[in-house]
Amino acid sequence: MLLSKMSLPLKKLQGYEFYQNVLNDAKFILAPMVDQSEYAWRILSRRYGAQVCYTPMIHAKMFCDESNKQYRSDIWSTGKDDRPLIVQFCANDAEILLKASLKIQNQCDAIDLNLGCPQHIAKRGHYGSFLQDEWDLIYKLINTLHENLSIPVTAKIRVFPEVEKTIRYAKMIESAGAQLLTVHGRERQQKGHKTGLADWEQIRQVKEALKIPVIANGNILYFEDIHRCLDATSADGVMSAEGNLYNPAIFSGINPPVWQMAKEYLEICRTVPTKISYIRGHLFKIYRPALPFHVDLREQLAKVNTLDEICALSEKLQERLMKTAKESSVDSKIHKDENGFKIFPHWICQPCIRPPIKENEQTENSANT
Repeated sequence: MLLSKMSLPLKKLQGYEFYQNVLNDAKFILAPMVDQSEYAWRILSRRYGAQVCYTPMIHAKMFCDESNKQYRSDIWSTGKDDRPLIVQFCANDAEILLKASLKIQNQCDAIDLNLGCPQHIAKRGHYGSFLQDEWDLIYKLINTLHENLSIPVTAKIRVFPEVEKTIRYAKMIESAGAQLLTVHGRERQQKGHKTGLADWEQIRQVKEALKIPVIANGNILYFEDIHRCLDATSADGVMSAEGNLYNPAIFSGINPPVWQMAKEYLEICRTVPTKISYIRGHLFKIYRPALPFHVDLREQLAKVNTLDEICALSEKLQERLMKTAKESSVDSKIHKDENGFKIFPHWICQPCIRPPIKENEQTENSANT
């Protein structure tokens, strides 16, 4: 049975009223990322310009499982300055989703439904983008939260090959009660080595068709891409996932030394208990351009199991990189390669550039859709 609506406030902020008054008309938004947008990372990201943060994707059923308290403590923590904050759940059962959301609604500003995860685990668990053909179920999931929570419900989706279908899909989600929609401009199969480019034109057309705020997601490598995306899509804000993971200062428009970001993050982790696997995952991304030059430390980073060991390893890498940077004859001017990507020294935070999909791969990809 769904809970009574008697306790709900007389007026719940919706649409642009919610976006402007609660999310402060945010332009720079930290994406929900599996095991990677935890509290410590949100603190660092806010320090460098993130105006709204999402939690990692939380599995609603596991979050409600009273016998699995370790999962809840690993995945969920927050603090007084961790706002505005949107909690993202994945689910395929409306009552379980509501139960999970009620546990947390007083500690965040909205609940987001993950309809975008394309990974195999989402297919196996029947959630994320693998629900995108089940519109009745999606409507029920969103509408249940809309009717029973004291805070707004939002959603994050991927696009269909046909923009007309994407628009119908987005309008259905809006009609179910979603007060904000994030559109990742890639199709479900665009992942891994087949990631390709996000379709900003699809996002623009969805934005044009909806009455609620729309956030654009995809193709953000550098700070200037955020403004290009806003101009191209007319979206209300831009969300960064990978761009932020490789450069936590992306929303500030700077590319700091990798050791600076690593050091600040580890200092935060000393005050905010964080799972070691999360910390290790972040350091592999921050230090990614430098690790091929220090293979011995890369191998050690994969094996360390305590925060003290990770900090000691990071300090050792910092010493090496600072020495290299000091001795380097690389000029400060940013150059570009033949594809237009910026060339940074390996001790500077920079995006992970995937090789473009070859034409024969695109043809094969389309044939398998």
